[in-house]
Amino acid sequence: MTNTIRVPFLAFLFCSLFLLSSCKKDETTSAAAATQSTPAVSAAFGTAIDLNALPNYAAQTIPSYITKDNGMANVITNKKAAIGRVLFYDKKLSTANSISCASCHLQQFAFSDTATASIGVNGTTGRHAMRLVNARFANEPRFFWDERAATLEAQTTRPIQDHAEMGYSGADGDPALSVLLTKLQGVEYYKELFTAAYGDAAVTEVRMQECLAQFIRSIQSFDSKYDAGRAAAGNDQAPFLNYTPQENQGKNLFFAPPQFDGAGNRTSGGAGCAGCHAGPEFDVDPRSLNNGVIGKIGGGTDVTVTRAPSLRDVVKADGTANGPFMHIGASSQLITVINHYDSIVVTGNTNLDPRLRPAGNPQRLHLTQQEKDALIAFIRTLAGTNIYTDAKWSDPFVK
Repeated sequence: MTNTIRVPFLAFLFCSLFLLSSCKKDETTSAAAATQSTPAVSAAFGTAIDLNALPNYAAQTIPSYITKDNGMANVITNKKAAIGRVLFYDKKLSTANSISCASCHLQQFAFSDTATASIGVNGTTGRHAMRLVNARFANEPRFFWDERAATLEAQTTRPIQDHAEMGYSGADGDPALSVLLTKLQGVEYYKELFTAAYGDAAVTEVRMQECLAQFIRSIQSFDSKYDAGRAAAGNDQAPFLNYTPQENQGKNLFFAPPQFDGAGNRTSGGAGCAGCHAGPEFDVDPRSLNNGVIGKIGGGTDVTVTRAPSLRDVVKADGTANGPFMHIGASSQLITVINHYDSIVVTGNTNLDPRLRPAGNPQRLHLTQQEKDALIAFIRTLAGTNIYTDAKWSDPFVK
């Protein structure tokens, strides 16, 4: 009887110890999986990129009044946005290893450029570098000034494949994009980054597009004086208690539509800026046509420009411009822009937005200097502060 009892007991004890050992092994394996060893990433970026402690790209705070989002088909994840950050700053993406996306889109200028035309590997850009602020929060899914890219994803690899910009065009003696993909495939930190995000180390154009678009969409600015006032007031029409009288006047002018006579002269109302740049996102209306600026950098005529970035952070809070405005870098002074809309020129423009041609006549707002100053004061309130310094959008190659 004793033996018949002890054998099952010993078997039970043995099985229990075995299971306990297996559980400990599983826990150790899980812990190892959670803490990834990425020596090449550590060597290249130090603490700037730590796959075990990534910055929050995926779940940033977005104000409740922001409702537009063109990134639902490519939801931001921390690992893929981190790859996008590396790609964005990596000069290996150009044929001469000298130009990155960040060479033309600098964080200290709200991801734009102070040069009228940015320098590439084989020349300069044909249009001014567009600011990359709140690119996610727009109804317009198309990108580039002329909207030639159907999505942000499609846009991200076009500059890489441009002869003048980054050089992998596959034409004019340039290597093709496939050469770049092979080049990046051999970089140890990309092997680790892509394996962590995708489960394998393959570098493809689709993956590059997905990651770059996630990083760019993560760049957001919602800590402005406007946001503080909007959150408290509940709508754009109510006075903002944190605004000066001049800033409230400028806000009213921005949002109120103008009333015109039969000759296109404003008789009452505001400046109507929100007709194309509606708050609280201040993105451009997808239906917008040309805004009356039809020049080209270097001369000539271009009526195909119909897109614009958000007006957020067009200038810093102190009024300093984040580079010259419009696709030709027309001026770094907001008064120049306001004067343009105050008296629209129609000559040579076959694609002018009808909202700038009331009753078939060119718009004449006849803004007073006081009104112009108030508009400038309001636009300055759209500037945040975090966008210029947040480490998660900074250059990871700078240790």
